Amino acid sequence: MHFGVTSKDQDLAARPESTECVRYNFRGFRWLQAMIFAIEEINNSSTLLPNITLGYRIFDTCNTVSKALEATLSFVAQNKIDSLNLDEFCNCTDHIPSTIAVVGASGSAVSTAVANLLGLFYIPQISYASSSRLLSNKNQFKSFMRTIPTDEHQATAMADIIDYFQWNWVIAVASDDEYGRPGIEKFEKEMEERDICIHLNELISQYFEEWQIQGLVDRIENSSAKVIVVFASGPDIEPLIKEMVRRNISDRIWLASEAWATSSLIAKPEYLDVVAGTIGFALRAGEIPGFKDFLQVVTPKQSSYNEFVWEFWEETFNCYLEDSRRLKDSENGSTSFRPLCTGEEDIMGAATPYLDYTHLRISYNVYVAVYSIAQALQDIITCTPGRGLFANNSCADIKKIEAWQVLKQLRHLNFSNSMGEKVHFDENADLSGSYTIINWHRSPEDGSVVFEEVGFYNMRAKKGVQLLIDNTKILWNGFNTEVPFSNCSEDCEPGTRKGIIESMPTCCFECTECSEGEYSDHKDASVCTKCPNDSWSNENHTSCFLKDIEFLSWTEPFGIALALFSVLGVFLTAFVMGVFIRFRNTPIVKATNRELSYLLLFSLICCFSSSLIFIGEPRDWTCRLRQPAFGISFVLCISCILVKTNRVLLVFEAKIPTSLHRKWWGLNLQFLLVFLFTFVQVMICVVWLYNAPPASYRNHDIDEIIFITCNEGSMMALGFLIGTYGKFVSAVEVIAILASSFGLLACIFFNKVYIILFKPCRNTTEEVRCSTAAHAFKVAAKATLRQSNASRKRSSSAGGSGNSTPSSSISLKTNGNDSDSPLGQRRIHKPRVSFESGTVTLSLSFEESRHNSVK
Repeated sequence: MHFGVTSKDQDLAARPESTECVRYNFRGFRWLQAMIFAIEEINNSSTLLPNITLGYRIFDTCNTVSKALEATLSFVAQNKIDSLNLDEFCNCTDHIPSTIAVVGASGSAVSTAVANLLGLFYIPQISYASSSRLLSNKNQFKSFMRTIPTDEHQATAMADIIDYFQWNWVIAVASDDEYGRPGIEKFEKEMEERDICIHLNELISQYFEEWQIQGLVDRIENSSAKVIVVFASGPDIEPLIKEMVRRNISDRIWLASEAWATSSLIAKPEYLDVVAGTIGFALRAGEIPGFKDFLQVVTPKQSSYNEFVWEFWEETFNCYLEDSRRLKDSENGSTSFRPLCTGEEDIMGAATPYLDYTHLRISYNVYVAVYSIAQALQDIITCTPGRGLFANNSCADIKKIEAWQVLKQLRHLNFSNSMGEKVHFDENADLSGSYTIINWHRSPEDGSVVFEEVGFYNMRAKKGVQLLIDNTKILWNGFNTEVPFSNCSEDCEPGTRKGIIESMPTCCFECTECSEGEYSDHKDASVCTKCPNDSWSNENHTSCFLKDIEFLSWTEPFGIALALFSVLGVFLTAFVMGVFIRFRNTPIVKATNRELSYLLLFSLICCFSSSLIFIGEPRDWTCRLRQPAFGISFVLCISCILVKTNRVLLVFEAKIPTSLHRKWWGLNLQFLLVFLFTFVQVMICVVWLYNAPPASYRNHDIDEIIFITCNEGSMMALGFLIGTYGKFVSAVEVIAILASSFGLLACIFFNKVYIILFKPCRNTTEEVRCSTAAHAFKVAAKATLRQSNASRKRSSSAGGSGNSTPSSSISLKTNGNDSDSPLGQRRIHKPRVSFESGTVTLSLSFEESRHNSVK
């Protein structure tokens, strides 16, 4: 009935007196009226508790633990006396019956203290407004029950709202009692799970000194957080609001718990400059038929025995009723002077929260609490023996009912209330429910506070869909529709991420641009997302685009050029082969070992052709074909050259070809050697393709590009490494093939083709022999000179020794004089060339046909 007590310093100079209650609570009187209305309704019912009358006693806790314990001890002691059965020893005509149940208290701190005492005697206590989650502990509070949801869900709902509006920098304020401390503790855990930071965490009480309030307001004013979450009752938060109104701090958003979300102490027009736009959690409103009329007929003349009605009347009209105790105190000068009341004032014309019956929240909880007790008694009356809740399934006797029996029946209660909803207390003796989310607006008519419903929070729904908010109905600070900013740092734009700042909370960050290949497509991203392998981030790092796919294509200029050179090589080689076949009986073709030349030309065609496999998008079959195709054809080519070269070397080293040379260096053996060399390469390729076959491979390691290449399977088998990457791997290999093939073709065959086609006069046996002799002469001369120079150097180093130096001589001898021969007669010349160096002598002889010419 009151918000607090006078603060008296008990110095114990005299006997301590009970403190006086101050600051009348009009809503508290409406809650009292709801209990009386429910009891009278039950007593007048013909179906619920027929022929049984419920009585009640009302105690004012004054929102203070000490006053609540005073009242509780009075009826607990009375219950203890009743248990002694002293009726035969005393006249109990005026005896007050035992208390079988308690409705209340409102504040969690008061209920906690009372519940500890009532639990000793197992007296059921049903609170209509105490939501502290600590009271769910049935090991400590054995007989406590409530018709209001626990704060366990409210703290989660508050964190969900902060997360919904994307705030991460808030201030937390809580009552310094059993309601505020557990509530804010749960709220802190919920915030940690969501990575939301609490900048300030403060406790408050209506009994704080002025300097304490000012210090708290200073810290709030200097904070950059704009959202203030308050787990406190109206009386506790009122001093803070008053100080902020005095300083005109109006740029804050308040998030109110149900304890003050609809408090008449705070919801005043003079406070709206500071608290307008408050988001609050209100209990779901209920309907009490006939309660409106019941509230309007209150009068002190009809309730002369009810001191609470008298006080309500005096506080409503600011007067004193005749014979009032307060009037006597006023005459003694202990209180301020007020005029007398007639008791006939018009209650409908008074501006009082008492008549605010549009949203019955706490009042409805009181109504349900009373009906729960009545229903438990009804279940006892209608109990069938053998199906009861007590020993041996027995039933309690309604005429000798005790509090612990009512408590047992309440724990198994299950009935439908006036709204058709099931009422059932869970294992923690709590009722599940939901919250209505309200927004404080200023009424355009009279400037009063209007509680606009803007959403719901359903505790029974699945996580993630419990919160429902209509943003279009919310007015921030009473007029603004844009969601306020309450973050430690500015939002990071898409394309950036939040970077940690040392020695600062996690909610304070700097925006860092996403790395290459990563992106963020929303604000305030904690991390950047890596693009898929086939994608790359755009310039702003806000999204990913598909990478360009590259390979040595047939359509690009480079690929076309390489293909043209390959085809050109094939045609040139084919042309040379055609020339050699056409002039196969000429001396030059014969001198080049025709059969091996044909095989060499065929291998060059294969080399040129294999380079075409390297062009185009790599497939598994092309990757497996191209390296072996080139390797085998190139080995075939080199084998032919090796055999040809070795044959010429043996010819020059042998003085006279013997039958043994002819036997081992015949054509069949040459082909056999070429086959053996090539077969080795074929076996290497077969083993390679069997154990580690090459395959098409997409290389994602390069930024913005996907190179389609061949994974060669075994680089050891490949035999060499390339110093490049991407599509140029194939290009380098093609260039190597073309360069090698063109080099072989040009060096071995182009000069011969030139003579065959353009110098046919030199395509004779004599010319071939002369060229061979000249080549041998040059080679021998160079070898002799090198050997002579080496000998002279050795002689010089000997320092004048008597050894003779090696000598060399070259002589050309002819048999006869050319001038003596008749004109046109063919003469046989046998020149002799001798090279002497020590013991080495090389002699060559050849025939030359000479024709007379006109001198």
